[in-house]
Amino acid sequence: MVAMRIEIKRIQQQLGITTVFVTYDQEECFSISDKVAIMNNGVIEQYDTPENIYRLPKTKFVAQFIGFENFFDVTKTATGYQTANQITLSSTLSTASAEQAVATIRPEDIQIVQDGAVKGTVVVRTFLGKSHQYEVTTELGTLLVNGSDQQVYQTGEEIQLHFPAEKLVILER
Repeated sequence: MVAMRIEIKRIQQQLGITTVFVTYDQEECFSISDKVAIMNNGVIEQYDTPENIYRLPKTKFVAQFIGFENFFDVTKTATGYQTANQITLSSTLSTASAEQAVATIRPEDIQIVQDGAVKGTVVVRTFLGKSHQYEVTTELGTLLVNGSDQQVYQTGEEIQLHFPAEKLVILER
């Protein structure tokens, strides 16, 4: 299938043609497209480059569709974004203009650190081959966090989490 994607992209570029390609396969879509339209119930939620959609989704639907799994409410403040539990977070990726918003971050972008803003307890550990995924109960709710295979955390273990500002996306509520 990868060879077919490359061939479609080569033909598009060689002939300089516009092609409409309908698929539910995200990888397939992103690999052959210059622009992507993500639709929800017949309405385009976001039309942009594959890179922009992947990095900066504009709605919760688009974020969920492309793999964001952690969502929690935040309020915009003078110094960043604050959770209901008074945890202040920073983000360089915001599509929200309102004071009340939703923050989202991919499991692989959350860092397990010694001194993090969010404390949690590992409730489920899943081996993914090259890494582990943890379901972590926190003040923000249950979050999915991917960790390396170099440090393995056990069920019941307390960990601390950091959300890099360049990975935390703020969406309209």
